Amino acid sequence: MAVQIITIEDLNEFRSLLLNDLKEFIQPQSQQIKQWLKSNEVRKLLNISPGTLQNLRINGTLTYTKIGGIMYYSYSDIEKVLNGNKSMPNKFGK
Repeated sequence: MAVQIITIEDLNEFRSLLLNDLKEFIQPQSQQIKQWLKSNEVRKLLNISPGTLQNLRINGTLTYTKIGGIMYYSYSDIEKVLNGNKSMPNKFGK
């Protein structure tokens, strides 16, 4: 059996490679957001009923694209609606 000597430089190189591999493994999962969502995904995301989602479509609050009977919603449009409806807390409690 041959003896191999591991140097501090070898360990540092291994550490760097391992950290890079871990970053690549973790990062895509956290940034993997679907661009188009189906109705059931939107309802789960917003925790709303089918009727509420229908009302958002009818009154034009949430835009959609219909292809072959399936409605798709843009994730960026959902974010815009959420960001557009932000309210400031009332410091007087009213």
